[in-house]
Amino acid sequence: MKKIYKYLAAFFLIILIAGTNADTFAGNKDRSGQAGASELLINPWARSSGWGGVSTANIRGLESMFGNVAGIAFTQGTELIFSHTSWLKGSGTDLFSFGFTQRISESGVFGMSIMSMGFGDINITTTDHPEGGIGTYSPSLMNVSLSYAKAFSNSIYAGITFKIISESIADISAQGLAIDAGIQYVTGELENIKFGIVLKNVGPTMQFSGDGMSLTGQFFGGNELQFTFEERAADFELPTALLIGAAYDFLWGENNRLTLAGNFTSNSFTKDQFTAGIEFCLKNYLMLRTGYTYEEGIDKDIYNPSERTNANKGPSAGFSVQVPLNKEKGTNFSVDYSFRATDHFNGTHSIGARISL
Repeated sequence: MKKIYKYLAAFFLIILIAGTNADTFAGNKDRSGQAGASELLINPWARSSGWGGVSTANIRGLESMFGNVAGIAFTQGTELIFSHTSWLKGSGTDLFSFGFTQRISESGVFGMSIMSMGFGDINITTTDHPEGGIGTYSPSLMNVSLSYAKAFSNSIYAGITFKIISESIADISAQGLAIDAGIQYVTGELENIKFGIVLKNVGPTMQFSGDGMSLTGQFFGGNELQFTFEERAADFELPTALLIGAAYDFLWGENNRLTLAGNFTSNSFTKDQFTAGIEFCLKNYLMLRTGYTYEEGIDKDIYNPSERTNANKGPSAGFSVQVPLNKEKGTNFSVDYSFRATDHFNGTHSIGARISL
């Protein structure tokens, strides 16, 4: 039976790679800005974002629903996370996230997460009132994810996520669906060598509609007539991405670990990215991590503001403090924090509270 699971997982991996093509994953800078629902690319979780999302190969638990859904298969019982992100601090943009994962069988785990992104109140302006003063509106973005992952053997883990996407203002909205699929492979004498691959944000195009697309006009031809017509917004694609990663754990003493990880991200609508990160874990009580993301530019690299098309500069850092609640049952509580350097703002800050039962 285990051999069958290995063959199924290998087949899944082949399909995942074969389903991608050069046109879809070309890191084409000329297509920047042509995709929508870009909030799907923002990591709302503090632990994994602390080293630049480099953990495609070794991410574990609830945060895997963003990084690599296969990782939720490592959930032992129940895990809950509450997270708040101040995105591009100073812009007034906040992300609130909540999620949980639950083991439902010997090898299967179910997960659900909700991410809400708000931009505060924005003044309504018209041609007659260009300075506002006639009210405000509040844009809202929300993603709901449902995931399932399974351990096919002691080495192979795979999972899938279904996402419901909602974007809206007062009188215009758009809804969509997307799928993530990922796999992780663990090997080595101490299971300290890890590989991962994930295909993210695959789904049909989205389109905005609503009363805000309607315009009222008048026709003067002997009799004054008033009519309403509706403009049709162009549809837009989702920001599909392919991530491939590897990680290696250096283990010593009792629960001490130093992890080196690398990641390649092929974005279908922006430049490709390379990320390297390091994480130090002291007896599962304290974890320190940092990462660096390189994004190839036109002539120079991402870190020249005149060449960069990304608000992130590249460096990221974070830490976790974890306290055991019951050592016999393996339950614990932790607080996670991360910082990502950005241009023209005061960085992106995330803080989260995690409970593992």
